[in-house]
Amino acid sequence: MKKKELRIGLIGCGFMGRTHSNGYKRVGDFFPDLAYKPILKAVCSRSEDKVIAFAEQWGYESYETDWKKLISRDDIDAVDICTPNNMHMEIAVAAAAAGKMVLCEKPLSRNLEEGAQMVKAVETSQVKNTVWYNYRRLPAVTLAKQLVESGKLGKIFHYRTNFLQDWTINENLPQGGRAFWRMDAEAAGSGVTGDLLAHCIDLAMWLNGGIKDVSAMTEIFVKQRLREETGKMEDVKIDDACIFHCHFDNGSLGLFESTRYARGHKALFTFEINGEKGSLRWDLHDLNKLEYFNNADESIVKGWRSIHVTDGDQPYMDKWWVPGLSIGYEHSFVHQVADFLKSIATGEECHPTFRDAYETQKVCEAVLLSAKNKCWADTDVDWNN
Repeated sequence: MKKKELRIGLIGCGFMGRTHSNGYKRVGDFFPDLAYKPILKAVCSRSEDKVIAFAEQWGYESYETDWKKLISRDDIDAVDICTPNNMHMEIAVAAAAAGKMVLCEKPLSRNLEEGAQMVKAVETSQVKNTVWYNYRRLPAVTLAKQLVESGKLGKIFHYRTNFLQDWTINENLPQGGRAFWRMDAEAAGSGVTGDLLAHCIDLAMWLNGGIKDVSAMTEIFVKQRLREETGKMEDVKIDDACIFHCHFDNGSLGLFESTRYARGHKALFTFEINGEKGSLRWDLHDLNKLEYFNNADESIVKGWRSIHVTDGDQPYMDKWWVPGLSIGYEHSFVHQVADFLKSIATGEECHPTFRDAYETQKVCEAVLLSAKNKCWADTDVDWNN
């Protein structure tokens, strides 16, 4: 079967540019029935030396150093945004206006105002869009979604999650620049809230429904850092740590924690869901395993069971190896590419869409405002007015 081509224009060639490129390159090998085939048409970065090397390594046909030129090209069907957060809005709006499909790294935007413009742009132009909240596509996490929706957990009472790192426990790290833009509020919008908790929030709302309100606190442990561009010490404005609790729409309670100051943790990401009939828990460090407790089991064998999510009847796993053999982090991006290509053929939306990601952005905004004002904050309030 001759496949239709989807010509990709990638903007940004850092870490996420690599993960997305790998997804485009591998998807056809393992999802052969897809009607569309990604073509790595062009990659863009401001550094010509860097973008040439990236294009050669990953097999892009051409390169640009100006993202506006990439968007204006007739041989680009979909624009993939892998830039720092402060560039998401301008690129997405321009791409949508040019009639391009838009894929955007998370978080959607730095704030609600930018996010609203992005949602309006893709919906006005009616272009296909998605945001790369890739953890949804790990088979064990997708299985958790299926179990919750099946009713096996019954009424949900608690959802708790954390995302812990330790890479900023160094007062000499600068803020700003290409390497440390995540430390710069102007580029990132926020610290762990938008970078790490956004993943937790997206998964929580996908698995457990909407969040009504939040009560949060944040902390900046190193108050001043050197700004790389100016060489001057300046106040730090991104959050190093955040803790919040919340009410979900379904009546359950949520507890969220994220920090870059948890010594010994590089990427500890977990969630646990407690329901009337059972519970689930998952850990990124053992990403092929989902733990399940069923209260209906006989008392003599009742306990947590470990489900190794590698069988062909479990999510996505019929595309990979034989039962018992694991897959990894990078496969979540292959799965997202596959789902996006499938959605083009079917005409369905590929979730999370920009509008879905805007709901996550609303929670992030409420978290930051709650911490600032030391109060409960509703997530449905338009804080920009």
